[in-house]
Amino acid sequence: MSKRDYYEVLGLSRNASDDELKGAYRRLAMKYHPDRNPDSQEAEASFKEAKEAYEVLSDPRKRAAFDQFGHAGVESAGGVGGGFGGAGFRDIFDEVFGDIFGGRGGERVYRGADLKYDLTLSLEEAVFGTTSKIRVPSKTECEDCSGTGATPGTSPESCATCNGQGQVRVQQGFFSIQQTCPRCRGTGKVISDPCKTCRGEGRVHEYKTLSVKVPPGVDNGDRIRLTGEGESGERGGPPGDLYVEVNVSEHAIFVRDGANLFCEVPISFVDAALGGELDVPTLDGRVNLKVPTETQTDKLFRLRGKGVKPVRGGGPGDLICKVVVETPVNLTAKQKQMLREFKKSIQDSKRTHDPRASGWLDSVKKFFENITS
Repeated sequence: MSKRDYYEVLGLSRNASDDELKGAYRRLAMKYHPDRNPDSQEAEASFKEAKEAYEVLSDPRKRAAFDQFGHAGVESAGGVGGGFGGAGFRDIFDEVFGDIFGGRGGERVYRGADLKYDLTLSLEEAVFGTTSKIRVPSKTECEDCSGTGATPGTSPESCATCNGQGQVRVQQGFFSIQQTCPRCRGTGKVISDPCKTCRGEGRVHEYKTLSVKVPPGVDNGDRIRLTGEGESGERGGPPGDLYVEVNVSEHAIFVRDGANLFCEVPISFVDAALGGELDVPTLDGRVNLKVPTETQTDKLFRLRGKGVKPVRGGGPGDLICKVVVETPVNLTAKQKQMLREFKKSIQDSKRTHDPRASGWLDSVKKFFENITS
């Protein structure tokens, strides 16, 4: 797909001034910034396009190449930094709109950090959804100084070392290197009278309580994004986001695998031999499971639609029950005698009552015959 003309992207004529370029980019960035358009791929694409156009047209050498040869001229000259979120993006972002999200007097602002919170849920809460209250440590804007970091009634001053640019040039031999100003640490501002509450940071540490709505069907590792609930930005910048990561605790009966649930159902050897009906638990009540005669241990029974409906759509999974035949314990003398009589009747019978054991014994016999032969 061919790229659009950079002047068309910014809505400018070819004789646009540097200030017009910056103003056009500022408007588009404010309109399409990902923080203002969460989860919008179209907005992100427009944001990248505007950033690339400004990167080229704000550079005299690249602009001249583009004016003469179009996109081919720019690409042959070394290309543009099209990577979203890279170092080139951050430089341009800071250069053009230090106050785009509420910076004061041209002061550079910085988006707050994203936070992560581990939320432990029971299996039932994960399957059916819930609303959880969480308490999150965070940095929020200082109310006393309104985030400026300066004592109320005063304001940060332009840094005299870098003249408010945040960068200084250092001469090293024949070379001149630009680096972050050591006095203002790149902010372009200094605070001569820091706020007593936040000690000049503009933010304070505190806990906040949030209500998290957990949708039905979430599973281990799923994340819920709470936009703007991360740390407050520095110097009035926008807040980051809070990502709540789901951890589902082990259940006493069920094991989940995607949309399906698994459980073991212990039955007596009498029920396994004669068959019968069992009450089997599900997450939304009991169901009746019919066990046929001569059921062997580890046999699987599938109860369709009794699993989990995934959070991302699709029908509910199944509940898969594995039958485990249980050996009786704490037998009385009479019960033991009855079992001995039962065993003798089995041995005297001409029928095969234990096919798995018989097949295994035949295999063992052939194994030893091969060894001795």
